[in-house]
Amino acid sequence: MTLIDQRSEVAPGRQSRRGGRRKGRGSGIAGVAAGLVMLLAAVGLQTQALGEGSLSDPLSYTGSKGEIVDAQRFTVRLDAFSTARKIQLSDTETIETGNIFLIVQASAKSSMKPYHLGQPVLLTPDGVRYAATDRVDSQQTLANVWVQPDIWVKGPFFFEVPAKALPGARVVFGLPPQAGPQEPYRPEVEIDLGLDEAAARKLAGSPQDVYSIVEK
Repeated sequence: MTLIDQRSEVAPGRQSRRGGRRKGRGSGIAGVAAGLVMLLAAVGLQTQALGEGSLSDPLSYTGSKGEIVDAQRFTVRLDAFSTARKIQLSDTETIETGNIFLIVQASAKSSMKPYHLGQPVLLTPDGVRYAATDRVDSQQTLANVWVQPDIWVKGPFFFEVPAKALPGARVVFGLPPQAGPQEPYRPEVEIDLGLDEAAARKLAGSPQDVYSIVEK
C-alpha cells in the first residue's frame, strides 16, 4: 500500500493555522481510512482468488495397481487391465476401433453410505485426459453399481485410446459430475498403471481380438 503525501499552502495567522490543523487532521483520518479500505479490499480479493482455485481442486489419493486406496468416502482397488481390438456388446453387436480398447477391472466400497462412481479418466504424464468411451453403455460398467459400505463390488471400465497414451498412464476415479453449485474438495483416487515404454508397447501390441461383455 502506498500513502500519498498531499500538502496545501495557507496564509499565516492563527485562524489559518487552526483551520490548517483541522484540515490536516481530517485528511489524515481520511487517508488512514482509505488505506484501510484498500488493504481490506486487497486481502479480500486475494482470499477470494485463493478460495476459488483451491475449492475447485479435488482431494487426490494415489496408489498403484492392486493397492487398496482409501479416499475416505469410498475405497478403490484397480485389479487388472487388458487391451482388445473389439468389444462384443451383445449377441448381435460388436464394436471395433482404429486405436485400442483399454479395459480396466476395478473394485470399490464406500465408508458411510452408498455411492455411484463416475466414469473415470485416463491421465497421461503430460496432462492429457481421456474420458471413458461412450460407445459402451455406462450400465455395463462399475459406474452403474451401487458402491456399498464395507461391501466390495467390482466391474469394468472401458477406454478407447491411442497406444501412445499408455506409457506412464494413470486412471482417475471419482464421483459423478454435479449439477449446480459444485461441492468443494471432492475426493478422487489416482492409480498408476505401472506401464513404462516397454510394458506399454507390449500391452498395445498384443490385444485380444474380442472382449465380450455378454452375460452367459
